Amino acid sequence: MSDGLAMIAAWHEGTLPWNLGMRWDRAERGLVEGRFTIQSHHLAGNGFLHAAAIIALVDSASGYGCMLSLPEGAESFTTIELKSNFLGTAREGDVSCVATLAHGGRSTQVWDAVARSELSGKTLALFRCTQMVLWPR
Repeated sequence: MSDGLAMIAAWHEGTLPWNLGMRWDRAERGLVEGRFTIQSHHLAGNGFLHAAAIIALVDSASGYGCMLSLPEGAESFTTIELKSNFLGTAREGDVSCVATLAHGGRSTQVWDAVARSELSGKTLALFRCTQMVLWPR
């Protein structure tokens, strides 16, 4: 297990992403890859994948990536903006994501993520978030 995956494992247990069954495949400075297998608790009342399940995946991947990519001496981060474009949906199979660091500054980070259906190969969502870097007081 990589150092990044070990760090995520320590942060992950008992949290929302953990409760939603998210798994992490790769984690390093500037890049996190993860997935979940669609189950009934990921679905909306209409039987399709709930948008919030996708957001939980891409936002978590971006957040874990932000923690792994903080500037030296920084303490943590908080999300100050997020945006998502939903392009498709799914009812079964795995949803995977790749989150990449688009900007890594001293006071902010910007992360881009793509969520895909592993069964169809189709892009389900494009995501971007801005993180404010938190420094000790």
